[in-house]
Amino acid sequence: MRSALILTLIAFAAPAAAEPAITQTVEDSFDNVAFALESAIVGRGLVVDHLSRVGEMLERTKEDVGSTVTVFTQADVFSFCSAAVSRQVMEVDPANIQYCPYGIFLYETPDAPGTVTVGYRDYPEGEMQAVEDMLAEIVAEALG
Repeated sequence: MRSALILTLIAFAAPAAAEPAITQTVEDSFDNVAFALESAIVGRGLVVDHLSRVGEMLERTKEDVGSTVTVFTQADVFSFCSAAVSRQVMEVDPANIQYCPYGIFLYETPDAPGTVTVGYRDYPEGEMQAVEDMLAEIVAEALG
């Protein structure tokens, strides 16, 4: 019992690892890739619920948090949902609501201008593969 408690405490004390993501890079302008990504999402009849301008926020607030580092030249996250795919995965397990809305991110860093990384989270095995497949298709279409 004592060793199980110690292992539990160690697990909670350990720093969390970043969640895995599936990414691809493309040589193009950020604006071109962002437009292609939004077009691929909307072209499937999906609605972008939110466009999170993460790069702008980090740049705008870096001095406020005591930093001088520019992380991204540009970085956005498109959030959206699919009624069909969401119903499919949530009918199997209602707890899959935790993954909705789905997001696709893209960013360019100061160290690699003209190289845009596009990605999405790597979902758990099983029914969430349907979401991952949808995201992979959207990214593939956007990156041509």
